[in-house]
Amino acid sequence: MYGAIVIILFLLCCSAFFAGAETALTAASRPRMHALAQQNNRRARIVNDLRMRMEQVIAALLLGNNLVNITASALATSVLIAMFGEHGVIYATAGMTVLVVLFGEVLPKTIAINNPDRTALAVAPLMRAFILVVTPFTKLIGWMVRGTLMLFGARIVTELGREQTEEELRGAIDLHTETAKHTETSTEIREAGAMMHSILDLNEVMVLDIMIHRQNVTMVDAEQPPSETVAQVLASPHTRIPIYQGNPDNIVGVLHAKALLRAVRAQNQPTDTLDIRAIAAKPWFIPSTTTLLAQLRAFRERREHFALVVDEYGALLGIVTLEDILEEIVGEIDDEHDVRVRGTRRAADGSIDVEGQVTIRDLNRQFGWRLPDEDASTIAGLVLHEARRIPEVGQIFMFHGFRFEVLERHRNRIKRVRIRPLEPASEPPSLAATA
Repeated sequence: MYGAIVIILFLLCCSAFFAGAETALTAASRPRMHALAQQNNRRARIVNDLRMRMEQVIAALLLGNNLVNITASALATSVLIAMFGEHGVIYATAGMTVLVVLFGEVLPKTIAINNPDRTALAVAPLMRAFILVVTPFTKLIGWMVRGTLMLFGARIVTELGREQTEEELRGAIDLHTETAKHTETSTEIREAGAMMHSILDLNEVMVLDIMIHRQNVTMVDAEQPPSETVAQVLASPHTRIPIYQGNPDNIVGVLHAKALLRAVRAQNQPTDTLDIRAIAAKPWFIPSTTTLLAQLRAFRERREHFALVVDEYGALLGIVTLEDILEEIVGEIDDEHDVRVRGTRRAADGSIDVEGQVTIRDLNRQFGWRLPDEDASTIAGLVLHEARRIPEVGQIFMFHGFRFEVLERHRNRIKRVRIRPLEPASEPPSLAATA
């Protein structure tokens, strides 16, 4: 009898091992296991190997767990029947249920879920050995499961698709950012999370959404005197300036400030004799629908930092630079020559005064908002899209959980808007506008 009790306790320990191993191998951090494996951690490599064939691992765990639980219950029943007769079945059922649930399931799983990485590293070698022993049985179980699923027309997907993988990565970033919200490094973690989201968005955002509109682009007339061109280039904070001939849509070159200064120094003559067209580089035109990821690759392949954006009819829309794309990832980058135009100002009442050309993506990143940017790239464009008309100064609109007040308009352009987040209960069910 004492031998049977010892065996039952051993089987309960085996049950606890299988339950804890299942939880640990499922909950262990994939990035941490990958990092440890890169550092030649043998146990981490075993964990990664087991997770690559999780179907076989689960089959082995279920087989082992059920085997030891059923065996322990059968032994306990036989022992208690010998001690208490027919009432021993009731005692065995009640006792083993408590023991299996408490010590064979809840306790080991609680330990594993609170220390998943450490537990996974500890159980991995034993699990691999156990799987090797029961491989014939697990393969048989796998064939039976797949055969049953095929009968019902179900399809087994062993790997995540690109979209599912990206969603999982985005969710992990958000979870990490949310978890660290109240820590001392919350600001750094939030900024890092925003940068990682921006990297994932590079293949979805088009250059049209981040380009500098032609209205804000400094251009040089190829037909003006070269001395005026030199003065204009020196007065500009930009290094590369488009050159047009006749009208601003006819871009004939891109003038680099260094190339111009070299030509001025080499000539040693009055600047009016310079051939600006000869100094300028050939313009590079790209379609407005180019994604940021594709454009970043093109910049790298061509070893250029400047491109002119055109629409489907070939009309100039604006320019995009390598710095613009990098700023989409890391935020605003300024140097000593930049003219800093923030475009946002916080008022005393908590509202934000925003210039119309400020992009929605920049606002979302700066203030943690979730304004949609699918139908418009700038805040002025969003107001126009939602209002379905050109609003008057002083009109107020409420949508997407915010209150928008038009502060300034120049002709048909919205130049300045005041934005204030609404209380959850104060937003109307549909667009509201007041004069």
